[in-house]
Amino acid sequence: MSELPATEARSARSRDLDTRDTVEIVRLIVEDQRRAADAVLAQRAAIARVVEEIAARVRAGGRLHYIGAGTSGRLGVLDASEMPPTFGTDPTLVCAHIAGGNAALRTAIEGAEDDAEAGEREVRGHVRAGDALVGLSASGGAPYVAAALRAADGCGAYTVAIVNSPNAPLIHAARDAIVLETGPEVLTGSTRLKAGTSQKIALNAISTALMVRIGKVYDNLMVDVVATNEKLRGRAERLVCTLAEIDETRARALLAQAGGRVKTAVVMARRGVDADTAAALLADVDGSLRALL
Repeated sequence: MSELPATEARSARSRDLDTRDTVEIVRLIVEDQRRAADAVLAQRAAIARVVEEIAARVRAGGRLHYIGAGTSGRLGVLDASEMPPTFGTDPTLVCAHIAGGNAALRTAIEGAEDDAEAGEREVRGHVRAGDALVGLSASGGAPYVAAALRAADGCGAYTVAIVNSPNAPLIHAARDAIVLETGPEVLTGSTRLKAGTSQKIALNAISTALMVRIGKVYDNLMVDVVATNEKLRGRAERLVCTLAEIDETRARALLAQAGGRVKTAVVMARRGVDADTAAALLADVDGSLRALL
């Protein structure tokens, strides 16, 4: 019998789980989640290296893709879908691909992660040279993801594997790797638990740090937020008030003239220019408010 991945091992801490009282079961599950953050923190240098590589490609016109199956695939879709409203990115800048397609977001698609040909087809239809592809698999053995990484590497894309098992096959299919050693789950093999949590944290770190590096953040403020509801409109107004040192009435008026774009409104106030001039000034510095101010 081949060696099982670390994510399939049994946890000594949670033996006799079904005999514990409910408070104890909850304690075990929650305490185990702490290991997820520790596993990601241990890989901070590798994550930073990956962010810099992706940022270089995005600055040159490339895109970031996530690909995975099951929980890992859903986490990629979640992270990608939050980029446009949070950072005002084009929806194609960060793309997500999941084995089994959109139906797999809600329903388990039998055999989808084993379909290597589908993974290769997905990449050939979407990933270009100059892009980056991050493949996610807790066990590190999903054929769909491995084939996608190999195909992406073959077309000149930068490839990264995020896995939760040391020596996972996926590591050898990618140019770079982030190994999140979360170990056995409280519920044996249920990688939607801390393995999934660690991948969510890692994706948060990659995408947010990427947006910082490409000028989508000023200080610790999301200055490219898209104000699509009342809460976000209020946040946009507060951002303009803070950065331009003006009152709410003036901020609201400038945002209206700027089409809701926070950075444009701030430049209008700080430089005393109209919206078109502010937008042009920002374009000259690749949208970096820090560089302009």
